[in-house]
Amino acid sequence: MPAPYSYDLRQKVIDAIELDGMPKTEASQVFHVSRNTINLWLQRKAQTGDFLPKPNHPPGNNHKITDWHKFKAFAQEHGHKTSAQMAELWDDDISPRTISRALKKIGFTRKKTYGYQERWKQQREEFMAQIEQMEPQEVVYLDEAGMNSQDSDYPYGYCEQGQRFHVLKSGKRQDRVSYSTRQNT
Repeated sequence: MPAPYSYDLRQKVIDAIELDGMPKTEASQVFHVSRNTINLWLQRKAQTGDFLPKPNHPPGNNHKITDWHKFKAFAQEHGHKTSAQMAELWDDDISPRTISRALKKIGFTRKKTYGYQERWKQQREEFMAQIEQMEPQEVVYLDEAGMNSQDSDYPYGYCEQGQRFHVLKSGKRQDRVSYSTRQNT
C-alpha cells in the first residue's frame, strides 16, 4: 500500500479550496491530486473534524493457538504422531503447518530414535559375555547394512530440543537389500 499524502499537502489543498475559493478541479490539477482524493479528504473533515490519514494497521495473524501451556501438554502427550495427525486431534480446525510452527515456537524438534519390538535383552547380554571371554585375535567384526522396504516410510515425532524421542518399530523383515563387510582385528 502506498504511503498516504503528507498532512502538509492535505492542509494546502483544503485551505486553497475553503479559504481561497479554488474549485476542486483546479486544485486537483495544481497539486497533482485526484479529485476523488480531495472529495475523500473533505468528507473525512466533515465527519471527524480533521483530514488526517486513516491509521495504517496491517492485518496481524490471528493465532490459532493461544494457550501455550495447553499446547505444550498436548505436544508432550502426542509427540509420537505426525504434525498432520496432531492437527486432526487439536480442538480447532488447524493445519499441519501451523502445528509445525507452534512446535518450533515451544522448542520442540522433529526426530525419533528407533528400536525394535523384537529385542531380546537376555540373549544380547549372553552374547556380549561370550565375546568378552574370547581372545582379541579370535574376534571378527561383521557389519551388515541394508534397507527394508518399509524404511522409506518412517513416521516421525516431536519432543523438546536436546532430547530424543524413542519408539519401537517392527523388526520383521520384508523385502531387503543387504551387504556385509568383514574386518579382522
